[in-house]
Amino acid sequence: MSKTQAVTQKMSQHRWTIVALLFFATTINYLDRQVLSLTWDEFIKPEFHWDESHYGTITSFFSIFYAISMLFAGRFVEWMGTKKGFLWSIGVWSAGACLHAVCGVITEAHVGLHSAAELAAATGDVAVVIATFSMYSFLVARGILALGEAGNFPAAIKATAEYFPKKDRAYATSIFNAGASIGALFAPLTIPPLAKAFGWEMAFIIIGALGFIWMGFWVFLYDAPRKSRFVNSQELEYIEQDKHEEIAEQKEKDAKEEKVPFLKILSFKQTWAFAVGKFMTDGVWWFFLFWTPSYLYTQFDIKMSEGLGMALIFTLYAIVTVLSILGGKLPTIFINRSGQNPYAARMKAMLIFAFFPLVVLLAQPLGMHFSGLGQHAAWIPVLLISIGCSAHQAWSANLFSTIGDMFPHGAIATVTGIGGMAGGLGSMILQKSAGNLFVYAGETNMTFLGFVGKPAGYFAIFCICAVAYLVGWTIMKALVPKYKVITLD
Repeated sequence: MSKTQAVTQKMSQHRWTIVALLFFATTINYLDRQVLSLTWDEFIKPEFHWDESHYGTITSFFSIFYAISMLFAGRFVEWMGTKKGFLWSIGVWSAGACLHAVCGVITEAHVGLHSAAELAAATGDVAVVIATFSMYSFLVARGILALGEAGNFPAAIKATAEYFPKKDRAYATSIFNAGASIGALFAPLTIPPLAKAFGWEMAFIIIGALGFIWMGFWVFLYDAPRKSRFVNSQELEYIEQDKHEEIAEQKEKDAKEEKVPFLKILSFKQTWAFAVGKFMTDGVWWFFLFWTPSYLYTQFDIKMSEGLGMALIFTLYAIVTVLSILGGKLPTIFINRSGQNPYAARMKAMLIFAFFPLVVLLAQPLGMHFSGLGQHAAWIPVLLISIGCSAHQAWSANLFSTIGDMFPHGAIATVTGIGGMAGGLGSMILQKSAGNLFVYAGETNMTFLGFVGKPAGYFAIFCICAVAYLVGWTIMKALVPKYKVITLD
């Protein structure tokens, strides 16, 4: 065999190019989601006369609309196909991200003013109209963003299944899913400086435009493996190595499993246990995601456009990235050492994880105790919040796994959707309640366990977040005391 023939027969590696595209899409997804939380308090709030109630309405709407959209995103991607489905998804959310930038122009036209300075200088009834109309404008843009972003994960999972054999899918998924952590890490380093240098509108446009650039690469580089000009016969054979096994498995599933009626799924306590776990805890993650920058500004006067603000948020998500991965291994350790069934091992691990968010109870008191350090006292609550958020990610990974432990394949997607809706509802309630509470606390100088005003409001919400996991675990355990696989007789 000649050297030329050996080279031509070497297996191509295009599947890893696809993973890289999925990684960058997930990174962009998380960046787009973070622009508002990193700009609203410092840049947007003064222009539109917002308070925490307006922001709480926007974040709560995003949470519930994203959850609802998730119910249909998977079916949409299946219907359109991976290539077109992903293009529509990222195209819609990128358009939604950019649309945030025109909310100011639309508001100016509605109230008859001509600049951001005039909006900010308005008083009385005009200021109320500006706040209300701009909020609804952002709700529309936020809804479009949520609608598109809901398709990212289903499309990415489908692309991974198309391009990787079973043995490599978990690894490929872990690579593209790391884009969420990278997006969270880079968001505070890029978004506030963009807003400070070019205006908050350009921050939305520049970050949103990344999605449109990605679409060009996707159109050029992605096709189903059998159609792709970048995949040679050796790589195709590797990708499809378990194709016959999958076909056989699917036939067996079709023969053994029936589609479970929705009402029947609701009759199982296991469904309600999962839904309760999501309802009680999803809102905690979203609260810290959306409100931590505002908390740092309110409590410590730290702006996200300053070096300290960027460093604090970057450190928070860096810790979350590392600790959440380590936490996900705990159930496997229990299973290997004690031989427990997977559900018992997960519930044991989740109970341990449920105690870690209690450290958030110390965030406010210790931040106040070390107030002599000035703004640097903020490191203490951020480090404690990062532990709570890390515990959430480990808890959430195990919570999702309990579905596969107990439900047949024909019910998993439906149960996941029910749980997602419950989580979205819980998040909506917490975000809206938090916004209203912060406004009330600031206007009435509310007192709570030694704190006054908005700090009292934040401490009250921190207390709810800290105990939510233990409450959720207790209800789950009461509903499903022991491991019980659901059979459809």
